[in-house]
Amino acid sequence: MVPFDKLRQITERFEFLEASMATGTGDIAALSKEYSDLRPVVAEIAEYRRILDDIAEAEEMAKDPEMKALADEELPALNARLPEVEHNLQIALLPKDAADARPAIIEIRPGTGGDEAALFAGDLLRMYQRYCENQGWQFNIVQESQSELGGIKEVIANVKGDGVFARLKYESGVHRVQRVPETESGGRIHTSAATVAVLPEAQSVDIDIPAKDIRIDTMRASGAGGQHVNTTDSAVRITHMPSGIVVTSSEKSQHRNREIAMEVLRARLYDAERQRQHDERSDTRKSQVGSGDRSERIRTYNFPQGRISDHRINLTLYKLDQVMGGDLNEIIDALAADDQATMLAELGV
Repeated sequence: MVPFDKLRQITERFEFLEASMATGTGDIAALSKEYSDLRPVVAEIAEYRRILDDIAEAEEMAKDPEMKALADEELPALNARLPEVEHNLQIALLPKDAADARPAIIEIRPGTGGDEAALFAGDLLRMYQRYCENQGWQFNIVQESQSELGGIKEVIANVKGDGVFARLKYESGVHRVQRVPETESGGRIHTSAATVAVLPEAQSVDIDIPAKDIRIDTMRASGAGGQHVNTTDSAVRITHMPSGIVVTSSEKSQHRNREIAMEVLRARLYDAERQRQHDERSDTRKSQVGSGDRSERIRTYNFPQGRISDHRINLTLYKLDQVMGGDLNEIIDALAADDQATMLAELGV
């Protein structure tokens, strides 16, 4: 278990933050953020200490013949609860991903499978829209390019709300679908794929992009089948020359396109830096849930059998309709639990 000295230090730090905010000393915004982060940890510490005190008190009572019966009645329940309280404390003490509380940018693109892959990308977009609505989050499409059959060539969306990236980060990777396409007249099952990238939103204070490092080109926007074509050069393409990352936005407003493109570029650069740091800390990143490896096949959606399988944790559910309707919590909860178990194992807990 965690040394008591460390638990005491955390509690003392929490009390110091509380006192500092009460007197208005220091950077209140920074103090408030740290205080908010520590509050659930301190609550788990208090619960852990409470049950240890209750066990010690019951064991002391057991030495008194007059109180032994009562102690014998209380001790089994207290000892049975102790492992759960210890586990909850261990989870609360795990290192936090600094990006977990951030908004997220979701990018969805069709992979192998032609028109069917584009249609499936559109299905994934609607799935995430419904999930975010269920969570009470704001889901705003900032860039969308549709195929002639109504599928998605590319879509970029911004999601804002509490703990957005902490939940959505497990969705990065290759999503595979097995079904009879609308374009298939012979009733044969096809396999197609779409890629999803979930990036934590970055601010200018996180990523400094010198003007000399980017090239901005304007061009004429175009739409599916020649429709919705802008007659002015409003589309914007930004090339980050040091990394080679290219971002394009083709909304109606050139000014808004620059904002969107820079927002996505910052997110991609921030994510690349996070991945680099993560690689340095762990050689096993690619085997970990939530690694964000975009080339990894993470999930299969089998429509004929109504089955959805997440390959990272060998989870299979026969509730495909519910999942496509935005009911993703069971899958994300399982992925988060597996991620926590991996971190606990790495810490030797």
